[in-house]
Amino acid sequence: MQTVYFDLETQMSADEVGGWGKIRDMRMSVGVTYNTARGDYKIYGEKQVNDLIEELRRADLVVGFNSLRFDYEVLMGHNPFFDPEQVRTLDMLVELQKTLQHRLSLDSIATATLGVEKTSEGLQAIRWFKEGRLLDIAEYCCFDVKITKMVHEYGLAHKQLFFVNRFGKKVSVPVSW
Repeated sequence: MQTVYFDLETQMSADEVGGWGKIRDMRMSVGVTYNTARGDYKIYGEKQVNDLIEELRRADLVVGFNSLRFDYEVLMGHNPFFDPEQVRTLDMLVELQKTLQHRLSLDSIATATLGVEKTSEGLQAIRWFKEGRLLDIAEYCCFDVKITKMVHEYGLAHKQLFFVNRFGKKVSVPVSW
């Protein structure tokens, strides 16, 4: 089975485009995949967005974190013919929300589950884009894809993930992917 782990960063923030209702206007700066069939990462710039979309379409499964609400919306801003319904997707945030009824960040899950923290955050990636630092964005995005992959694989193997609740207690949440 060909699984593609996926993440992207944007050129603009929600504030810059007029709010979260305009995610499609945020524009992709860099997208990254890890393809299990190839066994490698691939980095896509804005000019290669349609190649990225084709890789997602060809996958047996795309795994992401907040990909349905965010990443796919950004891609639809680049290509109106991109239809997320045609891509078999596991959005780990969506699955976790079914159990928890609230949102968690990838960083909070990775930290509690694996002891690994993200290297930066999305707003920093936007600043890097404005400074022309695409390699920094690519490195950060690759690491996010790696964390996504590690969290997914941990959930597959152990049928649970962890997070620290608002009281500072480490709590497990069952997963069934």
